[in-house]
Amino acid sequence: MTTHDALPAFGLGFPGELRDRLVAAVLSGAKTATTGLADAYAHEGEPLPEVGERRAVPDSAGRVVAVVEVTEVRVLRLADVDQAHCVDEGEGHTTVAAWRAAHEEFWHGPELRAALGDPEFTVGDDTLVVAERFRVVERR
Repeated sequence: MTTHDALPAFGLGFPGELRDRLVAAVLSGAKTATTGLADAYAHEGEPLPEVGERRAVPDSAGRVVAVVEVTEVRVLRLADVDQAHCVDEGEGHTTVAAWRAAHEEFWHGPELRAALGDPEFTVGDDTLVVAERFRVVERR
């Protein structure tokens, strides 16, 4: 077993076009933040990320292409996500409204709803999200 095999995965989105775009943004340095749903961590029984934790970034084929280190973790209401975080996600959103619309489309999509086991899952202002910052410590 290699060191990377022992690291938890830093899976961005689901395998496919979105993951490929997000991984490319991580590798280019454009993406230094991400946001997940607290409900998803709870559903999966996964602990929240911790500052200093390192995780392996898989591409859509499951190959580890980088290792990131968590530099900040905040649990906050969706309505409280700030502009700087939205921009640092590296997806080209220049406003919180644009960022939120894109994330709601993903969070209300069939893949996430299926993963949560809730075909009616929706988010609102009071939904808790995990706003995370990271840095790339290794490219493979």
